[in-house]
Amino acid sequence: MVVKKHVSVQKRSNTNPLPSSQAALNRMLAAKSKNTAPEIALRSELFRSGFRYRVDVRPVKTLNRRADIVFRSARVAVFVDGCFWHGCPVHGTQAKANSAFWRRKIKRNQQRDVDTTQQLKQAGWTVIRIWEHENPIEASKRIGTVIMKQTKKNLH
Repeated sequence: MVVKKHVSVQKRSNTNPLPSSQAALNRMLAAKSKNTAPEIALRSELFRSGFRYRVDVRPVKTLNRRADIVFRSARVAVFVDGCFWHGCPVHGTQAKANSAFWRRKIKRNQQRDVDTTQQLKQAGWTVIRIWEHENPIEASKRIGTVIMKQTKKNLH
């Protein structure tokens, strides 16, 4: 049985317009927010390397932000950022239709990323951001190095 979501499209103010079309809105709604292919590839490499972690959880209970991968004992939060959604300087693209909407949306995402990183650092966490295009083996090694340092630091 296929269940379709009913989405009510309402007119927004000029400061926050809707996506350019119903098709664009449908693509936005269909975009996965967790368990994306880059996340799964990275988690597989981390698991293969012997690391255990939590997935899609709040590192800090009072902060309404979720990290893709969390190492609680090491206090390390990992975010796997999509190149389009987070404005990758190498692979980020600019939408041609309704470009003002998408520029604002990506800018807000980037501002939220900076705010999240700052708040987690203030709470004593280490934040690692991985772009979706990064090699999962290399990203896993980078994360592993940080985890090992944090674990040693927490033991002393």
